[in-house]
Amino acid sequence: MGIFRPFRFIHKQEIEAKATDILKQMEKDPNYTLKWPLDASRVAEFLELDVVWDSIPDDQEGKIAARILPLDRLIEINEDLPILRGGFGESTIAHEIGHWVLHVNSVAVNRFLRLQNRGIQIRVEPLLCRSASTLQGIEWQAQYFASCLLMPEYILLEKQKERDLTQWRHLYQIAEELGVTISNLVHRLKDLGWIYIPEGSRQIYPVETLVPKRRAFG
Repeated sequence: MGIFRPFRFIHKQEIEAKATDILKQMEKDPNYTLKWPLDASRVAEFLELDVVWDSIPDDQEGKIAARILPLDRLIEINEDLPILRGGFGESTIAHEIGHWVLHVNSVAVNRFLRLQNRGIQIRVEPLLCRSASTLQGIEWQAQYFASCLLMPEYILLEKQKERDLTQWRHLYQIAEELGVTISNLVHRLKDLGWIYIPEGSRQIYPVETLVPKRRAFG
């Protein structure tokens, strides 16, 4: 039984449901009342994961943005990369939480920890995340999870009230209130089908209706 799950296609709705389920569980715990912008470290804490900022050296393939040490239940964020501060930092932590939820086999983690407690030493390689501009496979899945976690649909429905999503200044206001980058917000709104921006254009067009096919929370 491996620590990391073999790659499989995961539908967007399944990823969003997993992120939403965590938010619902947190809402039931008075110690984890949700506030926005969402503190991704609090989500990690709720899942019994530690988050630390530390220097992560480059390896033969280049820079490493973050890594997960499964048996330590630890997420390490590379403090040597200034770009990871602010909105990118929250997104990176949420991204790593996505890897934990989607790609780490928690049953295997617990089994290996029991073996360690019996004195059996087991070496498990960390899961590495790099500063790559192209997101494919499990990296895309983890990033989509991060978007759903930091920008859940029910919060976006609240934020868009009395705002015009075709106006950049309104989008920047929402991005600031959610603690995310404008590019991540725009991508999320486009993915939800709420806005449309032609390739190479700055003009934002409304979609026919803003009523979503489903609510991701509630």
